[in-house]
Formats: sequence, C-alpha cells, structure tokens
Amino acid sequence: MVKLQSSAILFELLRSFTTLARTLNLSKAVRELGSTRQTVRRHINLLEESKGVALFVLEDRQYQLTKAGRQSVREAEELLARGEAWLDNQSGHVNGLSHIVYENDPKFTYYLQQYPLGHLWNNSSALLQSGFKCWADARGDIEDPAFAAIRPYVMIFRPLDNDWICVEMGSESSYANWQGWRWARSSIGRGLPSLPGGAGFAKLLVQPFQDVCEHEAVRLDHIHTQLPDKDDTKMVPISYQRLLMGCHFPDGSFALAMLIDRTHNIQVDGLSEAQVKSMPKKYVMNVKTL
Repeated sequence: MVKLQSSAILFELLRSFTTLARTLNLSKAVRELGSTRQTVRRHINLLEESKGVALFVLEDRQYQLTKAGRQSVREAEELLARGEAWLDNQSGHVNGLSHIVYENDPKFTYYLQQYPLGHLWNNSSALLQSGFKCWADARGDIEDPAFAAIRPYVMIFRPLDNDWICVEMGSESSYANWQGWRWARSSIGRGLPSLPGGAGFAKLLVQPFQDVCEHEAVRLDHIHTQLPDKDDTKMVPISYQRLLMGCHFPDGSFALAMLIDRTHNIQVDGLSEAQVKSMPKKYVMNVKTL
C-alpha cells in the first residue's frame, strides 16, 4: 500500500524532499511549498518507507541529510525538473535522443538537441573530431600523451557530493576566451552554479553530465542559449556544439571533459536560423587545426 500510495503522488513527494533538502528547515520548506508541516512530514515519511532508508535526521531540532539523503538529492532534483519540463512541453526526445526547449523566461532561453556520435563526421568541426580521436587514443586517460593536443581546449570537472566541480580550465577553451583568462582561472574549484549562467543554467547541465558519468560515455549536443558578456553587463546569444567525454584521473576516479566549439553550424528542432546566427560572428571559434 505504501508503494502504491507514494507512486501516485511522486511529484509532490519530490517537491517536499528537494525543498526540505535545500532549506533544512521545515518552516521554510512549508512556506515555499504553500503546504503544511504535517503534509511535508508525511511526504518525507512515505519516501523513506518506500526507499527503505532514512533521508533526514533531526539534530538539535535541525534537519540534516543522511548519507542516503545526500545521495538521493541530485536524482530527485533531476526527476522533478524533467517532469516539470515534460509537462510544459519543454523536454522530450527526437529519434530517441534528448531535446530541450526552454522559453518561459524572456531573458533566458535554452535549446538543446543531442545527436548520435556518427554526426561528428558528417556535420561537426575539426575541433570536435580531433577531441573525440584524442579521447579514444588516450582511452579516456586525461594524462595520456594522446590527450595532450586537445587538453588546452577542454574544461575538466569532477563530481563531488551533489555538484560538479571545475578542476581545470583550458587556456584555449570556449569559456576561457569568452570571458578572459582571469575569469577562467577564478572558476577553478567552483561548482556549476558559480559558472556563467548561474543556478538556472547549472540545472540544465547536470542531466547530460550525469548521463555521461553513469555510462562512462561520450555525448554530442547542439545548443543555443545566452551567457553574460565579458563585463557581465548583458546577456549575449551563443550557439555551439558540445562534446562531453567520460574520462578518468590518474587515480582512476571519474573525470568529465567538456569540449565546446562556438559555431553557427547547429541544428535544433524548433530553433530558427535567425536565432542560431544571432550569436555575433566575432564569437565563432573557427579552430582549423590543433
């Protein structure tokens, strides 16, 4: 009965869990949710009974996440975000691969279409093709000599708790030459919400990152969105192809290498050519050889 009941109200359970996990304060969670203390407690109890583990502990009348709770937060947030996007017709699939259209905020839009890796050889740049070859030759080892040619162009991330931490910023990477090397060096050690675009942009990055991590895979996306300019005074349209590569550090732990090529050569269902080319030409990278 617990399983049946909790499955029927899964969306509400996830909202209660993620809100309490973020605030760690029942009164704040209740206010944000427009709910009651009894309802939020019942939702947490149902989740804990269904999963068979405690998600929170009370210490000095303060909620704290258990280890199981911390491990569950990111996936709960992803499920909630994907459910909300699906209800708003923002998230779906094209030919079995991810497709996202986010247009609810007039100041920030986001379009993504995932492509099969075979698309690399038909409609991608020399930069992304070289990146894939380097990854394959290095067998995902970022310290292998075969990876050296592409390393200046990638950002490298490490998963930590419920975030992804930037541990390396290539001097020739898209993010480095978008806002300058001083900003790029300052981003090392920060999580996704601290990078350009903020928390909203970070949520859109998490699912593809997690997908590559779970499958130790490589993923190709075409994306159009907006990022702050160098002076952080206005949002600028940006179009790019992105390659996410599952790699590993010397100790064997997981590393994610992100290679971006800013280009007008992208295609996303629902995105017009005018939108694609709204990125100023000066931002096109045009990397011919490594």
